[in-house]
Amino acid sequence: MTDRTSPLDGVHRAAGAKMVPFGGWSMPISYPTGTLEEHRACRHDVVMFDVSHLGTVRVTGPSAFAVLQRSFTNDLSRIGPGRAQYTHLLDPADGSVLDDIIVWWVDPERFDVMPNASNTDRITEVLAAAAQQGATGEVDAVDVTAERAILAVQGPNARTVVESVVSGAGAVGRFRVGTIEWHGVSLVVAGTGYTGEDGLELAVAVSHAEVLWNELRAAGALPAGLGARDTLRLEAGLPLHGHELGPGITPLQADLGWVVSWQKGEFIGRAVLVEEFDAGVDRILRGLAVEGRRPAREGSIVSRAGVAIGEVTSGNFSPELGHAIALALLSPDARIGDQVEIDVRGTTVAARVVDLPFV
Repeated sequence: MTDRTSPLDGVHRAAGAKMVPFGGWSMPISYPTGTLEEHRACRHDVVMFDVSHLGTVRVTGPSAFAVLQRSFTNDLSRIGPGRAQYTHLLDPADGSVLDDIIVWWVDPERFDVMPNASNTDRITEVLAAAAQQGATGEVDAVDVTAERAILAVQGPNARTVVESVVSGAGAVGRFRVGTIEWHGVSLVVAGTGYTGEDGLELAVAVSHAEVLWNELRAAGALPAGLGARDTLRLEAGLPLHGHELGPGITPLQADLGWVVSWQKGEFIGRAVLVEEFDAGVDRILRGLAVEGRRPAREGSIVSRAGVAIGEVTSGNFSPELGHAIALALLSPDARIGDQVEIDVRGTTVAARVVDLPFV
């Protein structure tokens, strides 16, 4: 299958970006500045990512709220229009996370549901099916990914830079959502991101995506690729679908029980998740501070006193800490401070179980 391209594909290539396949898309992994510099710029100044590969499924109508409540784990009644929420879609068979999602509640009867790139079709199908099961009024679930680009501006100076380009956007608070007129089009601006830093994500019509990118670049936002986005999210202890979430991994195992609302009533996968909650998890996600710079990759076995207790789900070098770090699914009796060993391609590397986030 041919990789899809972002509306900004030409901009990235003209800037010398290294393009890679990701979730069915061709996306920039880094620019000539390099991943380390892009990472550090996000931690200490401001960068911008093209995250147009994320999906947007627009759910509208009088029953939109009810459909999302029945489909996802979190409770939308905790928030309201003009806010965003992190949530999960579960496999009804085993409670594992089919996708982790951000919901932008744009208007009373409009929700922009943001799945991971490769899961957009699945989410659209699930929501369309849910809309036909007990809906009390009209509801539509439409994939509008091709109609917009999404730019994530992140870092301690993100709001200042965005405000200089889009007046009023800087005031959109964390996990808030606003609609702002800019150059004759409506931007949806959300105080969300995936780096551990403050920032904003802007959904812009394809027709104006390049203009917005160039104006943000001129205002001081450094372009950054998916390589830096991954090291940033790892330092922040944020899960990546396909690694810390996915087939066989439930929210409880990923230590994300706060994403599940037990009080709101039924949702897909609730019954099997209740069983796991009552029985207790047999593994749980933890952070590992690894000695030295050599990263432990996914699948590396973690042992304590010579006995295997789990395996690494993600690992890399931390530019901020100066040593390697990892996320791992470990035995639930693993405690913060435990000394462990990791088999890194045949070499034993010492590590310590630590609190998240790393940074």
